[in-house]
Amino acid sequence: MVENRVHLLSVRGFRAGAVHAGIKSGHALDVAVLVCQTSATAAAAFTTNRVVSPAVIIGRRHVAGGQLRGVVVNSGNANACTGRRGLADAIAMCRLAAAHAACEAHEFLPSSTGIIGQHLPMDRIERGIAAAFEFLGNSREHAMRFAEAILTTDLKRKQAAATVKIGRETIRIAGVCKGSGMIGPRLAVPSVGASRAKHATMLAYLTTDAKIPAAVLRKILQAAADRSFNAVTVDDHASTNDTACVMASGLVGRTISSSADIAKFARAFEQVCQSLAYQIAADGEGATKVIRIDVLGASDEPAARAIARQIANSPLVKTAMHGNDPNWGRIVSAAGNAGVPFDADKAVLKLQGTVVFRRGQPVRFDDAQVSRSLDAREVRVELTCNLGKARATCWTCDLSRQYIRINADYHT
Repeated sequence: MVENRVHLLSVRGFRAGAVHAGIKSGHALDVAVLVCQTSATAAAAFTTNRVVSPAVIIGRRHVAGGQLRGVVVNSGNANACTGRRGLADAIAMCRLAAAHAACEAHEFLPSSTGIIGQHLPMDRIERGIAAAFEFLGNSREHAMRFAEAILTTDLKRKQAAATVKIGRETIRIAGVCKGSGMIGPRLAVPSVGASRAKHATMLAYLTTDAKIPAAVLRKILQAAADRSFNAVTVDDHASTNDTACVMASGLVGRTISSSADIAKFARAFEQVCQSLAYQIAADGEGATKVIRIDVLGASDEPAARAIARQIANSPLVKTAMHGNDPNWGRIVSAAGNAGVPFDADKAVLKLQGTVVFRRGQPVRFDDAQVSRSLDAREVRVELTCNLGKARATCWTCDLSRQYIRINADYHT
Protein backbone atom coordinates (compact mmCIF):
# COMPACT_ATOMS: atom_id res chain seq x y z
CA MET A 1 0.00 0.00 0.00
CA VAL A 2 1.38 3.42 -0.98
CA GLU A 3 1.92 5.39 2.22
CA ASN A 4 2.24 9.19 2.23
CA ARG A 5 3.09 9.41 5.93
CA VAL A 6 6.14 7.16 5.66
CA HIS A 7 9.44 8.70 4.59
CA LEU A 8 12.99 7.47 4.06
CA LEU A 9 13.86 7.73 7.76
CA SER A 10 10.63 6.57 9.37
CA VAL A 11 11.80 3.13 8.27
CA ARG A 12 13.25 1.67 11.44
CA GLY A 13 17.01 1.79 11.83
CA PHE A 14 18.02 4.68 9.55
CA ARG A 15 19.33 8.22 10.05
CA ALA A 16 20.62 10.82 7.59
CA GLY A 17 22.46 14.11 7.53
CA ALA A 18 22.97 16.66 4.75
CA VAL A 19 24.91 19.92 4.55
CA HIS A 20 26.25 22.55 2.17
CA ALA A 21 29.96 21.88 1.76
CA GLY A 22 30.67 24.37 -1.01
CA ILE A 23 30.66 22.10 -4.06
CA LYS A 24 27.52 23.75 -5.44
CA SER A 25 27.00 27.51 -5.50
CA GLY A 26 24.95 29.47 -3.02
CA HIS A 27 23.83 27.50 -0.01
CA ALA A 28 22.62 24.39 -1.84
CA LEU A 29 23.00 21.12 0.05
CA ASP A 30 25.67 18.98 -1.62
CA VAL A 31 27.04 16.36 0.80
CA ALA A 32 24.87 13.76 2.51
CA VAL A 33 25.07 10.49 4.40
CA LEU A 34 22.45 7.80 4.99
CA VAL A 35 23.37 5.44 7.83
CA CYS A 36 21.86 2.26 9.24
CA GLN A 37 22.24 1.51 12.96
CA THR A 38 22.85 -2.15 12.09
CA SER A 39 24.80 -3.86 9.36
CA ALA A 40 22.12 -3.71 6.70
CA THR A 41 21.44 -6.32 4.08
CA ALA A 42 22.08 -4.47 0.84
CA ALA A 43 21.80 -4.68 -2.92
CA ALA A 44 22.63 -2.18 -5.63
CA ALA A 45 22.24 -1.79 -9.37
CA PHE A 46 24.64 0.30 -11.41
CA THR A 47 24.98 1.83 -14.85
CA THR A 48 26.05 -0.51 -17.64
CA ASN A 49 27.72 2.37 -19.48
CA ARG A 50 31.31 1.37 -20.30
CA VAL A 51 32.46 4.76 -19.01
CA VAL A 52 31.89 4.74 -15.26
CA SER A 53 32.66 6.95 -12.31
CA PRO A 54 35.07 5.69 -9.66
CA ALA A 55 32.07 5.84 -7.31
CA VAL A 56 30.47 3.05 -9.36
CA ILE A 57 33.67 0.99 -9.41
CA ILE A 58 34.04 1.22 -5.64
CA GLY A 59 30.31 0.82 -5.05
CA ARG A 60 30.26 -2.47 -6.95
CA ARG A 61 33.10 -3.78 -4.81
CA HIS A 62 31.63 -2.67 -1.50
CA VAL A 63 28.12 -4.03 -2.04
CA ALA A 64 29.29 -7.38 -3.41
CA GLY A 65 29.12 -9.00 0.02
CA GLY A 66 25.50 -7.97 0.50
CA GLN A 67 26.11 -5.83 3.60
CA LEU A 68 26.40 -2.05 4.09
CA ARG A 69 26.26 0.43 6.94
CA GLY A 70 25.46 3.39 4.75
CA VAL A 71 25.91 5.55 1.68
CA VAL A 72 27.86 8.78 1.27
CA VAL A 73 26.87 11.12 -1.55
CA ASN A 74 28.04 14.36 -3.08
CA SER A 75 26.28 16.43 -5.74
CA GLY A 76 27.68 19.07 -8.08
CA ASN A 77 30.65 16.96 -9.17
CA ALA A 78 30.38 13.52 -10.82
CA ASN A 79 33.97 12.43 -10.10
CA ALA A 80 33.94 10.77 -13.53
CA CYS A 81 36.85 10.61 -15.99
CA THR A 82 39.16 11.65 -13.15
CA GLY A 83 41.80 8.91 -13.31
CA ARG A 84 43.58 7.35 -10.36
CA ARG A 85 42.95 10.38 -8.20
CA GLY A 86 39.21 9.98 -8.72
CA LEU A 87 39.41 6.37 -7.56
CA ALA A 88 41.38 7.40 -4.47
CA ASP A 89 38.84 10.14 -3.74
CA ALA A 90 35.90 7.70 -3.90
CA ILE A 91 37.71 5.40 -1.47
CA ALA A 92 38.49 8.38 0.77
CA MET A 93 34.81 9.36 0.91
CA CYS A 94 34.02 5.89 2.27
CA ARG A 95 36.92 5.97 4.70
CA LEU A 96 35.86 9.36 6.07
CA ALA A 97 32.25 8.27 6.49
CA ALA A 98 33.26 4.98 8.08
CA ALA A 99 35.42 6.76 10.66
CA HIS A 100 32.37 8.65 11.90
CA ALA A 101 30.16 5.54 11.83
CA ALA A 102 32.75 3.39 13.63
CA CYS A 103 32.87 0.78 10.87
CA GLU A 104 35.06 -0.24 7.94
CA ALA A 105 35.38 1.77 4.72
CA HIS A 106 34.04 -1.14 2.65
CA GLU A 107 30.73 -0.86 4.53
CA PHE A 108 29.91 2.43 2.77
CA LEU A 109 28.77 2.89 -0.81
CA PRO A 110 29.88 6.16 -2.45
CA SER A 111 27.89 8.15 -5.01
CA SER A 112 28.66 11.31 -6.94
CA THR A 113 26.64 13.34 -9.43
CA GLY A 114 27.27 16.55 -11.33
CA ILE A 115 29.89 17.85 -13.73
CA ILE A 116 32.09 15.25 -15.43
CA GLY A 117 35.87 15.58 -15.62
CA GLN A 118 36.64 17.62 -12.50
CA HIS A 119 38.37 16.34 -9.39
CA LEU A 120 36.46 16.37 -6.14
CA PRO A 121 37.36 19.18 -3.71
CA MET A 122 38.24 16.70 -0.98
CA ASP A 123 38.96 19.32 1.67
CA ARG A 124 35.37 20.55 1.37
CA ILE A 125 33.98 17.04 1.18
CA GLU A 126 35.89 15.99 4.30
CA ARG A 127 34.43 18.92 6.24
CA GLY A 128 31.01 18.22 4.73
CA ILE A 129 30.99 14.56 5.76
CA ALA A 130 31.97 15.50 9.31
CA ALA A 131 29.20 18.12 9.45
CA ALA A 132 26.63 15.73 7.99
CA PHE A 133 27.35 13.24 10.77
CA GLU A 134 26.97 16.01 13.36
CA PHE A 135 23.43 16.63 12.11
CA LEU A 136 22.29 13.01 11.82
CA GLY A 137 18.62 12.43 12.57
CA ASN A 138 15.54 10.49 11.53
CA SER A 139 12.94 13.26 11.29
CA ARG A 140 10.97 14.12 8.17
CA GLU A 141 13.14 17.23 7.84
CA HIS A 142 16.29 15.09 7.82
CA ALA A 143 14.74 12.95 5.08
CA MET A 144 13.84 16.06 3.05
CA ARG A 145 17.35 17.46 3.38
CA PHE A 146 18.89 14.18 2.20
CA ALA A 147 16.52 14.11 -0.79
CA GLU A 148 17.51 17.68 -1.63
CA ALA A 149 21.25 17.18 -1.23
CA ILE A 150 21.44 14.62 -4.05
CA LEU A 151 19.85 16.92 -6.68
CA THR A 152 21.58 18.66 -9.61
CA THR A 153 19.38 20.11 -12.38
CA ASP A 154 16.26 18.70 -10.74
CA LEU A 155 13.51 21.15 -9.86
CA LYS A 156 11.85 18.91 -7.26
CA ARG A 157 12.71 16.41 -4.56
CA LYS A 158 11.48 12.91 -5.35
CA GLN A 159 10.21 10.60 -2.61
CA ALA A 160 7.93 7.57 -2.31
CA ALA A 161 6.97 5.02 0.33
CA ALA A 162 4.76 2.01 0.92
CA THR A 163 3.82 -0.39 3.70
CA VAL A 164 3.11 -4.09 3.37
CA LYS A 165 1.67 -6.51 5.90
CA ILE A 166 3.64 -9.74 6.16
CA GLY A 167 2.35 -12.05 8.85
CA ARG A 168 1.57 -9.86 11.84
CA GLU A 169 4.20 -7.28 11.02
CA THR A 170 3.92 -4.10 8.96
CA ILE A 171 7.01 -3.64 6.81
CA ARG A 172 7.98 -0.17 5.62
CA ILE A 173 9.68 0.58 2.32
CA ALA A 174 10.75 4.09 1.33
CA GLY A 175 12.95 5.76 -1.23
CA VAL A 176 14.30 8.97 -2.67
CA CYS A 177 15.87 9.60 -6.04
CA LYS A 178 17.24 12.26 -8.33
CA GLY A 179 17.21 12.62 -12.07
CA SER A 180 16.11 15.22 -14.59
CA GLY A 181 18.50 15.11 -17.53
CA MET A 182 20.94 12.51 -18.86
CA ILE A 183 18.20 10.00 -18.11
CA GLY A 184 18.08 6.65 -19.84
CA PRO A 185 19.25 4.23 -17.17
CA ARG A 186 20.49 0.75 -18.03
CA LEU A 187 20.78 -0.50 -14.47
CA ALA A 188 21.96 -3.98 -13.60
CA VAL A 189 22.64 -5.75 -10.31
CA PRO A 190 26.15 -7.16 -10.93
CA SER A 191 25.43 -10.67 -9.63
CA VAL A 192 22.04 -10.90 -11.35
CA GLY A 193 22.96 -9.58 -14.78
CA ALA A 194 21.93 -6.75 -17.02
CA SER A 195 18.43 -6.44 -18.34
CA ARG A 196 18.08 -6.56 -22.09
CA ALA A 197 15.93 -3.45 -21.89
CA LYS A 198 17.56 -0.23 -22.97
CA HIS A 199 17.21 2.15 -20.33
CA ALA A 200 21.00 11.80 -15.57
CA THR A 201 22.54 10.80 -13.54
CA MET A 202 19.88 8.79 -11.86
CA LEU A 203 20.52 8.05 -8.20
CA ALA A 204 18.04 6.19 -6.00
CA TYR A 205 18.30 5.15 -2.37
CA LEU A 206 15.74 2.88 -0.74
CA THR A 207 15.32 1.73 2.83
CA THR A 208 13.26 -1.04 4.39
CA ASP A 209 13.05 -2.55 7.86
CA ALA A 210 12.40 -6.02 6.44
CA LYS A 211 14.59 -8.98 7.29
CA ILE A 212 15.44 -10.47 3.92
CA PRO A 213 18.37 -12.45 2.44
CA ALA A 214 20.76 -10.50 0.22
CA ALA A 215 20.33 -12.88 -2.73
CA VAL A 216 16.57 -12.38 -2.64
CA LEU A 217 16.95 -8.61 -2.31
CA ARG A 218 19.20 -8.51 -5.38
CA LYS A 219 16.64 -10.31 -7.52
CA ILE A 220 13.82 -8.08 -6.26
CA LEU A 221 15.85 -4.96 -7.03
CA GLN A 222 16.68 -6.07 -10.59
CA ALA A 223 13.09 -7.03 -11.36
CA ALA A 224 11.80 -3.75 -9.94
CA ALA A 225 14.46 -1.72 -11.78
CA ASP A 226 13.45 -3.28 -15.10
CA ARG A 227 9.86 -2.11 -14.57
CA SER A 228 10.70 1.30 -13.13
CA PHE A 229 14.09 3.00 -13.42
CA ASN A 230 14.95 1.09 -16.61
CA ALA A 231 11.54 2.08 -17.97
CA VAL A 232 11.98 5.84 -17.65
CA THR A 233 13.76 7.99 -20.20
CA VAL A 234 14.24 11.69 -20.80
CA ASP A 235 16.99 11.66 -23.42
CA ASP A 236 18.06 7.97 -23.50
CA HIS A 237 21.49 8.90 -22.18
CA ALA A 238 22.76 6.44 -19.58
CA SER A 239 25.02 8.22 -17.14
CA THR A 240 28.47 7.31 -15.92
CA ASN A 241 27.14 7.32 -12.35
CA ASP A 242 23.64 5.76 -12.36
CA THR A 243 23.06 3.88 -9.10
CA ALA A 244 20.11 2.41 -7.21
CA CYS A 245 20.83 1.06 -3.74
CA VAL A 246 18.53 -0.59 -1.19
CA MET A 247 19.39 -1.27 2.44
CA ALA A 248 17.32 -3.49 4.75
CA SER A 249 17.81 -2.97 8.49
CA GLY A 250 16.14 -6.27 9.40
CA LEU A 251 14.58 -4.74 12.51
CA VAL A 252 11.03 -5.93 11.89
CA GLY A 253 9.57 -9.43 11.89
CA ARG A 254 10.87 -12.77 10.77
CA THR A 255 12.98 -13.40 7.69
CA ILE A 256 10.99 -13.05 4.48
CA SER A 257 11.56 -16.43 2.85
CA SER A 258 8.34 -17.98 1.53
CA SER A 259 7.52 -17.41 -2.13
CA ALA A 260 4.20 -15.77 -1.18
CA ASP A 261 5.83 -13.31 1.23
CA ILE A 262 8.65 -12.53 -1.21
CA ALA A 263 6.11 -11.80 -3.95
CA LYS A 264 4.11 -9.57 -1.61
CA PHE A 265 7.19 -7.60 -0.58
CA ALA A 266 8.39 -7.38 -4.19
CA ARG A 267 5.07 -5.87 -5.34
CA ALA A 268 5.26 -3.13 -2.71
CA PHE A 269 8.93 -2.50 -3.49
CA GLU A 270 8.14 -2.19 -7.19
CA GLN A 271 5.36 0.32 -6.42
CA VAL A 272 7.86 2.57 -4.65
CA CYS A 273 10.36 2.31 -7.52
CA GLN A 274 7.68 3.05 -10.12
CA SER A 275 6.52 6.12 -8.22
CA LEU A 276 10.10 7.40 -8.16
CA ALA A 277 10.54 6.67 -11.87
CA TYR A 278 7.34 8.55 -12.70
CA GLN A 279 8.60 11.55 -10.72
CA ILE A 280 11.83 11.55 -12.75
CA ALA A 281 9.84 11.75 -15.99
CA ALA A 282 7.64 14.49 -14.54
CA ASP A 283 10.74 16.50 -13.62
CA GLY A 284 12.54 15.91 -16.91
CA GLU A 285 14.57 18.87 -18.08
CA GLY A 286 12.25 21.33 -19.81
CA ALA A 287 9.25 19.01 -19.43
CA THR A 288 5.73 20.37 -19.61
CA LYS A 289 4.03 16.96 -19.49
CA VAL A 290 4.58 13.31 -18.61
CA ILE A 291 3.98 10.75 -21.35
CA ARG A 292 2.95 7.28 -20.23
CA ILE A 293 3.33 4.64 -22.93
CA ASP A 294 1.50 1.35 -22.39
CA VAL A 295 2.24 -1.46 -24.83
CA LEU A 296 -0.26 -4.32 -24.58
CA GLY A 297 -0.58 -7.68 -26.31
CA ALA A 298 3.07 -7.97 -27.29
CA SER A 299 4.73 -11.28 -28.13
CA ASP A 300 6.72 -11.24 -24.87
CA GLU A 301 7.75 -8.76 -22.17
CA PRO A 302 11.17 -7.86 -23.66
CA ALA A 303 9.40 -7.02 -26.94
CA ALA A 304 6.82 -4.91 -25.10
CA ARG A 305 9.58 -3.01 -23.31
CA ALA A 306 11.52 -2.48 -26.53
CA ILE A 307 8.48 -1.04 -28.33
CA ALA A 308 7.57 1.21 -25.40
CA ARG A 309 11.12 2.57 -25.15
CA GLN A 310 11.42 3.08 -28.90
CA ILE A 311 8.30 5.24 -28.82
CA ALA A 312 9.42 7.04 -25.66
CA ASN A 313 12.84 7.87 -27.09
CA SER A 314 11.60 9.21 -30.43
CA PRO A 315 12.28 12.97 -30.66
CA LEU A 316 9.51 13.12 -33.27
CA VAL A 317 6.99 11.61 -30.85
CA LYS A 318 8.18 13.79 -27.96
CA THR A 319 7.96 17.00 -29.98
CA ALA A 320 4.53 16.02 -31.33
CA MET A 321 3.29 15.56 -27.77
CA HIS A 322 4.79 18.93 -26.82
CA GLY A 323 2.80 20.53 -29.64
CA ASN A 324 -0.40 18.60 -28.79
CA ASP A 325 -0.23 16.98 -32.22
CA PRO A 326 -2.06 13.60 -32.47
CA ASN A 327 0.58 12.36 -34.88
CA TRP A 328 -0.19 8.64 -34.87
CA GLY A 329 2.18 8.00 -37.78
CA ARG A 330 5.25 8.84 -35.73
CA ILE A 331 4.17 6.47 -32.96
CA VAL A 332 3.36 3.52 -35.23
CA SER A 333 6.56 4.08 -37.20
CA ALA A 334 8.61 4.10 -34.00
CA ALA A 335 6.99 0.85 -32.87
CA GLY A 336 7.92 -0.79 -36.16
CA ASN A 337 11.53 0.30 -35.69
CA ALA A 338 12.00 -1.42 -32.31
CA GLY A 339 13.61 -4.54 -33.78
CA VAL A 340 11.04 -6.92 -32.26
CA PRO A 341 7.85 -8.54 -33.62
CA PHE A 342 5.26 -5.92 -34.56
CA ASP A 343 2.55 -5.95 -37.22
CA ALA A 344 0.79 -2.67 -37.93
CA ASP A 345 -2.06 -4.58 -39.59
CA LYS A 346 -2.94 -6.04 -36.18
CA ALA A 347 -2.25 -3.01 -33.99
CA VAL A 348 -4.61 -0.53 -32.33
CA LEU A 349 -3.40 2.85 -31.06
CA LYS A 350 -5.16 5.13 -28.59
CA LEU A 351 -4.23 8.66 -27.56
CA GLN A 352 -5.83 9.78 -24.31
CA GLY A 353 -8.35 6.97 -24.71
CA THR A 354 -9.35 7.83 -28.29
CA VAL A 355 -8.66 5.27 -31.03
CA VAL A 356 -6.67 6.97 -33.80
CA PHE A 357 -5.27 3.94 -35.65
CA ARG A 358 -6.60 0.43 -36.13
CA ARG A 359 -5.26 -2.54 -38.08
CA GLY A 360 -3.01 -0.85 -40.58
CA GLN A 361 -4.72 2.49 -41.13
CA PRO A 362 -5.99 5.61 -39.36
CA VAL A 363 -9.58 5.85 -38.20
CA ARG A 364 -11.78 8.90 -38.25
CA PHE A 365 -11.44 11.00 -35.12
CA ASP A 366 -11.96 14.60 -34.07
CA ASP A 367 -8.47 16.02 -34.57
CA ALA A 368 -9.21 19.20 -32.63
CA GLN A 369 -10.73 17.31 -29.70
CA VAL A 370 -7.81 14.89 -29.43
CA SER A 371 -5.38 17.79 -29.70
CA ARG A 372 -7.13 19.49 -26.79
CA SER A 373 -6.94 16.28 -24.77
CA LEU A 374 -3.17 16.18 -25.31
CA ASP A 375 -2.88 19.62 -23.72
CA ALA A 376 -2.57 18.01 -20.29
CA ARG A 377 0.01 17.44 -17.59
CA GLU A 378 -0.17 13.68 -18.22
CA VAL A 379 -0.63 12.07 -21.63
CA ARG A 380 -1.34 8.38 -22.17
CA VAL A 381 -0.35 6.49 -25.29
CA GLU A 382 -1.77 2.96 -25.50
CA LEU A 383 -0.63 0.60 -28.24
CA THR A 384 -2.19 -2.87 -28.45
CA CYS A 385 -0.13 -5.19 -30.64
CA ASN A 386 -2.49 -8.22 -30.68
CA LEU A 387 0.46 -10.60 -30.93
CA GLY A 388 0.38 -12.11 -27.44
CA LYS A 389 -0.35 -11.30 -23.82
CA ALA A 390 2.77 -9.42 -22.67
CA ARG A 391 2.71 -5.79 -21.62
CA ALA A 392 5.09 -3.05 -20.51
CA THR A 393 4.94 0.58 -19.46
CA CYS A 394 7.47 3.32 -20.11
CA TRP A 395 7.48 6.89 -18.83
CA THR A 396 8.99 9.87 -20.60
CA CYS A 397 8.31 13.56 -21.10
CA ASP A 398 7.91 15.95 -23.99
CA LEU A 399 10.84 17.62 -25.73
CA SER A 400 10.68 21.39 -25.43
CA ARG A 401 12.77 24.41 -26.36
CA GLN A 402 13.65 24.71 -22.68
CA TYR A 403 15.40 21.31 -22.78
CA ILE A 404 17.62 22.60 -25.58
CA ARG A 405 18.36 25.82 -23.70
CA ILE A 406 19.25 23.95 -20.50
CA ASN A 407 21.65 21.57 -22.24
CA ALA A 408 23.17 24.16 -24.54
CA ASP A 409 24.10 26.23 -21.50
CA TYR A 410 24.96 23.46 -18.98
CA HIS A 411 28.65 22.56 -18.84
CA THR A 412 29.16 18.81 -18.45
